[in-house]
Amino acid sequence: MDIEMTVERYADQGRCVGHVDGRVVFVRFALPGERVRVTLDEPHERKDRFWTGEVSEVLEPSPDRVEPAWPLAGPVADGGGVGGADLIHVSLPGQLAWKKAVIDDQMKRLGHVGTDVQVVRAPGDEEEGGLHWRTRIELIADDEGHPSMRRRESHQRVPIDDMPLASGHLLDVARREDVWDTQYEPGDQIRIVAPEPRTDGVRPYSDKATIDAHSTDADAPDYAVMVNGRQERGRRLLAEDVDVALPGAIEPVRFSYSVDSGGFWQVHRLAPSLLVQEVLDLASGVLGDRSDATVWDLYSGSGLFTVPLAVAFARHGALVSVEGAQNAVRNARRTIDRYGLHTVDARTGDVSKVLRSVGGAKAHPDLVVLDPPRAGARAAVCRQIAAASPRGIVYVACDPTSLARDTSTLVAEGYRIESIRAYDIYPMTHHVETVCLFSNQNQIRE
Repeated sequence: MDIEMTVERYADQGRCVGHVDGRVVFVRFALPGERVRVTLDEPHERKDRFWTGEVSEVLEPSPDRVEPAWPLAGPVADGGGVGGADLIHVSLPGQLAWKKAVIDDQMKRLGHVGTDVQVVRAPGDEEEGGLHWRTRIELIADDEGHPSMRRRESHQRVPIDDMPLASGHLLDVARREDVWDTQYEPGDQIRIVAPEPRTDGVRPYSDKATIDAHSTDADAPDYAVMVNGRQERGRRLLAEDVDVALPGAIEPVRFSYSVDSGGFWQVHRLAPSLLVQEVLDLASGVLGDRSDATVWDLYSGSGLFTVPLAVAFARHGALVSVEGAQNAVRNARRTIDRYGLHTVDARTGDVSKVLRSVGGAKAHPDLVVLDPPRAGARAAVCRQIAAASPRGIVYVACDPTSLARDTSTLVAEGYRIESIRAYDIYPMTHHVETVCLFSNQNQIRE
């Protein structure tokens, strides 16, 4: 069933919204202000409260509309539909405007706070046209064994021999390892991981720690091709380098992390450095030049924030990190040990349960950093954090809706947003990373 409609505003999940005969319609590949023809998703019933669909024809385009740089990820009506780039039809400035509008709207409606967020693009992304940023991609073998991607809203697999969002280095690895020409078993899950090489001469924070990180599986190159979770080529334990300027430093230094090729790591080639730098700068505003602070790093993964936070602020204090994935914690401890960070207490488990077991001076942090999964920290954990009464909370969020809900809880518990900035580290998609600093209003009043 096709309908014509005028698109009214941005919505969530890369969609826009409008109304037809009083019914809400969420539309993919639309832009506000456009007049479009929409093919509705099946099944739909006249009694449904809302419909969803996809643009099949643009009758009156927005100035922000562009021809998709990767047509295969565009609308199904134009031969696309593989997913993974739901803003491929939007200009790069338009993508920043979209993400800003969504964040500000969610913070107003669910967080009950007014924001005017700045969305920052990663260096080099504009020159690349929003492409070539992913250091990790996942594919599936089609019925003939060719690497493919699933067509959206179906089980159909579309064979591919390129992935324009992948970094240049990852594409080099894929060609070198004949990924595109290998015959796989139908249904095989294929994962390629290629840490971005660093060749700009940034000084390592510790030469030995960096050498040790890069010498794991020394005879294997620092990338991985995995099939069904098994490492086929490259190596399992990868070295990821992150360049940041520590508080008060003029020149950046490099930290090298051990990361499992099958585990989580920020996917944009520059995201780790951008986010760590933002967190350190905000933490410095809370803690100054202290090296004896008590810090919590929650949902800490492989220690991305843990290591520089400990070096900068907790060398003579204490840092408690909490992460649920055991393998990530094992790798974080490898990195922590290489840098000799004896004040770090890296714990494994559910964040809420672990926090209930933290006692003594560690139970009263000066600063809390959290980087929860897409569902957010949720109200119970936010209240536990607030009850510990840190001076500042740095919240790194990959979902504006979850951030807004948690903001509402933190504000109710006596915290206020001091700063908010977003990073467009997922070009061509609706995803965005937002970093908020909350201050403790109860302490300020005291």
